[in-house]
Amino acid sequence: MNVKQLLKKLSIFFAIMLLFCVTNISNPALALTPQNLYDRAWKLINSKYVDETQNNQNWNRWRHKYDNVIKDEEDAYVAIGTMVDSLGDVYTKFLTPKEYKEESESIQGSLKGIGVQIGVRDGKLLIIAPLEDTPGERAGLKSEDEILEIDGKSTKGITVEAAADKIRGPEGTYVKLLVKRKNEEAKTYNIQRANIELKSVSTKAPKLGKVDDNLGYIRLSSFISRNASSEFQSALNQLKDKDGIIIDLRSNPGGLLTNAIYIADMLLSSKTIVSTVDRDGYKETQNSLSQTTTNQPIVVLINGGSASASEILAGALKDNKRATIVGKKSFGKGLVQEINKLPDGSALHITIQKYLTPNGVDIHKKGITPDYDVEITEADIKANKDPQLAKACEILQQKAGKQTSVVR
Repeated sequence: MNVKQLLKKLSIFFAIMLLFCVTNISNPALALTPQNLYDRAWKLINSKYVDETQNNQNWNRWRHKYDNVIKDEEDAYVAIGTMVDSLGDVYTKFLTPKEYKEESESIQGSLKGIGVQIGVRDGKLLIIAPLEDTPGERAGLKSEDEILEIDGKSTKGITVEAAADKIRGPEGTYVKLLVKRKNEEAKTYNIQRANIELKSVSTKAPKLGKVDDNLGYIRLSSFISRNASSEFQSALNQLKDKDGIIIDLRSNPGGLLTNAIYIADMLLSSKTIVSTVDRDGYKETQNSLSQTTTNQPIVVLINGGSASASEILAGALKDNKRATIVGKKSFGKGLVQEINKLPDGSALHITIQKYLTPNGVDIHKKGITPDYDVEITEADIKANKDPQLAKACEILQQKAGKQTSVVR
């Protein structure tokens, strides 16, 4: 292996280890001019972006496009944002210093807001998932809800970053959202912001339905916090005497790739977890170790709000026949981003790879199809029933050789 191959292998390894891999491009103390900041962003995308054609465009046209326009940092930010938008990739984005600071806080485990993950799809601002036990969830917001207005202003054409900035705010203040749910009239929600502690794992009984006493239930609401994998390990230890485990990934928007790999490693023995492929076709595979934390039968619950790291975990367990997947098709985000920190405190998320499930399946914009497609309706919710959870219990009881005894 020559030096170039070795360096490439090492760079891929570190990109795999973190979905959000922070790269200090240079010493922040060495301030760049606004024009140089723009040029640095251009070079990063030119060298790293997963599609070396930059979405079939002449990337050189952006190199000097704003040479006589950029006068200060705000000009540079607008110019970089415009350049990034030309890629047509909602996951490759520019973050101002304020936005990057807020993102870093969420990875550390806390933020101030209402606790919802948002995204833009087909020009619509959607709630991907409300986080468990947050103001957004308690107000009744749900996956796939469309946010039409924020504090009386239309979200038409808004970016995810701009929307997040409007929704977040000081603890105790309120934000008003006009929300449209499928087949329902638009409704206004006035929600009080709070300090959101991002606890990722819960073994509490679910709000809908019931889990049989001999089965364990783990709700994994997010992979964002660095503590998610250690919390999951504690949950497995707590439930080690159960006849089977239900892992609930419904409305889990994803987060750190390391968490998905660590958790999959707890459940798989000497198996492929995920592979990533870069713009040059270089493929790197992550395998689990030989020992597992548990050999208990597993059912994983997914839905349209299960995305990114959730899909990596579900795909690894499904393809290796380690778990049965129940619910609805997942969101379909099969791309890996790297965060590149810029000297002024801003940052660039750049899509650097696509990932494949152990069977080599590219799930981007396709999602993971469950083994058992089970719908949950508004009527079920009103009746305090969860058919997906009930199916999971039924499957695990069959594996345990027992009859399910609970009416759900």
